[in-house]
Amino acid sequence: MSKGKKIFVKKGDNVMVIAGESKGQQGKVLVVDAKKQKVIIEGINLVTKHAKPNAENPQGGIVKKEAPMNISNLMLVDGAGNVTRVGRKIDEKTGNLVRYSKKSGEVIK
Repeated sequence: MSKGKKIFVKKGDNVMVIAGESKGQQGKVLVVDAKKQKVIIEGINLVTKHAKPNAENPQGGIVKKEAPMNISNLMLVDGAGNVTRVGRKIDEKTGNLVRYSKKSGEVIK
């Protein structure tokens, strides 16, 4: 079984959707599922879900909820607000592997 593509986003990253119904929207990554290559982004790819009444929602009804989206439909937004591809390099000061913006060259938090 193949490993699949490397995950270039982490929880808390700001990303832009580059394909699909939500194209052009930006949001913060809430959940990353590396095995399925899916992420959930705050306020993007909303679906309506019919909910039964429960303790949290005593009325029940129709609820809007974020659905998982494939990682291939996303690009990372760097500190300057530009969408960019992500590279990895060893930091000279610390010796740790860090992510950097291929467009600007700056290190991503």
